[in-house]
Amino acid sequence: QGQLVESGGGSVQAGGSLRLSCVASGYTQTKKCMAWFRQAPGKEREGVGVIYSGDGGTYLTKLSNSVKGRFTISQDSAKNTLYLQMNSLKSEDTAMYYCALNGYCGTANWYLDRTYSAWGQGTQVTVSS
Repeated sequence: QGQLVESGGGSVQAGGSLRLSCVASGYTQTKKCMAWFRQAPGKEREGVGVIYSGDGGTYLTKLSNSVKGRFTISQDSAKNTLYLQMNSLKSEDTAMYYCALNGYCGTANWYLDRTYSAWGQGTQVTVSS
């Protein structure tokens, strides 16, 4: 049974930065689609960014329009770790951030939570203005 463990959340003032990490363990797929989602109170879960890679290639890297230019998504395949570097944070970035994994994703579905078969427990990000 695989596991996704997020870390790096916290409280920060607007304009600050945080880096989230997601460690994947126990997954045997050679190709993995790993994504960050977030959910603010009273709102639907939103896809933030994705990397789909494996077998020596990267097939998809995306960030949502709401974070493009401020957030960066990256991975360390050797460590099975996905990162989300968040800069110039705004109060509207306040949410629970989740890591998700599936064996496949595409441009048409990476941002849909139903695409993913595994989820982490989440890490809270709070941005105060």
